Amino acid sequence: MSQTDEVEDSSAPLIEHLTELRSRLIKAVIAFIIGIVLAFVVAEPILEFLLAPIENTLRDLGDPNPTLQYTSPQEYLFTLFRISMVFGFILAFPVIAFQLWRFVAPGLYKKEQNAFLPFIIASPVMFLLGASFAQFVVTPLAMNFFLGFADISSVFAGLLSAVAGNIPAGEALPPTGGLFPEPPTDSDGVRITFFGKVNESLDITLKFIIAFGMCFQLPVLLTLMGKAGLVSADGLGAVRKYAMVGILLLAALVTPPDVVTQLILFTVVYGLYEVSIFLVRRVETKRDDRLREEGYFEDDEEEFDDPLMKEFDEDEDEK
Repeated sequence: MSQTDEVEDSSAPLIEHLTELRSRLIKAVIAFIIGIVLAFVVAEPILEFLLAPIENTLRDLGDPNPTLQYTSPQEYLFTLFRISMVFGFILAFPVIAFQLWRFVAPGLYKKEQNAFLPFIIASPVMFLLGASFAQFVVTPLAMNFFLGFADISSVFAGLLSAVAGNIPAGEALPPTGGLFPEPPTDSDGVRITFFGKVNESLDITLKFIIAFGMCFQLPVLLTLMGKAGLVSADGLGAVRKYAMVGILLLAALVTPPDVVTQLILFTVVYGLYEVSIFLVRRVETKRDDRLREEGYFEDDEEEFDDPLMKEFDEDEDEK
């Protein structure tokens, strides 16, 4: 066989892999496009659902008819497109993950396939848990902080009344303002009112959803790395203090300047870090038990009789 024939034979598997990869990518892209179309059909109800924390906060602060605005003709349409892309990817993720699995699985052993498949299933589940936590817990707290901060005058008035009791009219009045103040008179100053934009309000909500969804992937990622032998439970425990600092920096970057929200994110992510250590330790225990059953090592090290060492010890005793 000539050298040219050997090169052609060696390149054949590579071409087959590239063809398979192209086929899987085309199917994944088609699923993504279908997901975008389906999400765009219901984009407006999804938008109302995402903006529900802002609406509820505005109603609690006294706005009987919460309103968000857009200031350019294309802004609302682009907002719907943005929602469609995010939720289209979520709808298409099972198909995308299946195509990834079908491409990777033939190169894995049976045990490796059984070990890798649960992580593909756990990843979207943990992301949905993180997104739900962001939508129903974190976003309402952040909106209460941001929007309630503008209504600080009413808070000041309530605290002053609680401390001083009944205050005569005209004395110790709080400063004029608030989120929804009374219409100003000539001496009342400027009226401060919230006019929210649709895209900016949605941007905060989506950032929370993506940030918490990705943070909830921490146990999946670290457990997978532990299964591959890249990290260990003892190693993760040894760098616990550095992980705490990193989580604090992450909380400061992905959350608003609200101490409550940052503490919530820190508590949740650090809790997930501790859960990851527990899961990695379980993986290591199962791996050690399997190796022990297969006879690779014993619990108690038996004395190994080496004839050469025995002869050396006898010579030492004679001396």
